[in-house]
Amino acid sequence: MGNLHAGHIALVRLARERARHVIASIFVNRLQFAPHEDFDRYPRTFEADCARLAAEGVDLVFAPDERVLYPEPQQYIVEPPPIAGELEGRFRPRFFHGVATVVLKLFNCVQPRIAVFGKKDYQQLHVVRGLIRQFNLPIELVAGETVREADGLALSSRNGFLSGAERAEAPRLARLLRRVAGGLAPAEASAELSRAGWQPDYVEIRRQSDLAPPAAGDSARVVLAAARLGATRLIDNLEF
Repeated sequence: MGNLHAGHIALVRLARERARHVIASIFVNRLQFAPHEDFDRYPRTFEADCARLAAEGVDLVFAPDERVLYPEPQQYIVEPPPIAGELEGRFRPRFFHGVATVVLKLFNCVQPRIAVFGKKDYQQLHVVRGLIRQFNLPIELVAGETVREADGLALSSRNGFLSGAERAEAPRLARLLRRVAGGLAPAEASAELSRAGWQPDYVEIRRQSDLAPPAAGDSARVVLAAARLGATRLIDNLEF
């Protein structure tokens, strides 16, 4: 959605390894924002974004005007699977309806052979993977690893909203994910966030393959978390 950082550039470089031509889409999608969320204040840095993409050799930036991508009210909406109502979906109702619908529209406009998405938005990656599979889209999905600051904070366009004190506190989320992967109970991690002044939405362990609660014997797991620090909501995850 723009306001590009090193995590986005890592995805561009991953695409460069896989394809002769790379297109980057930039579109702040109103359809995935609830009325109380930060659509209007979401950072928009289009000229700087284009300069960064040009420096990486991106061939084309596809940045449609809202009136182009949604020339009329969008009455046809992609219905995501039930998992879209859990985790992020519990706190952002119909978020993944908006994500799945705009991604399908972008795919239809650009018709890529390969699509690169980051693991930072882990549940989104899962929804898009299923979208490609169930609509028989001739697209290979490539997942890029989360890029982090030296202190562990996952890069995010919303990190710029953090105050100095909040930025110093923010790496706690990544540290707790590592501790949960090492055996700390998710409820204990959530309680520690609360004691440190956060407002946690969830800290949960799920199965990597389908984001269902893991059963005994499921070795490939992921811990996912979302919490608000001040006015900024941060998400993160860690596979283990």
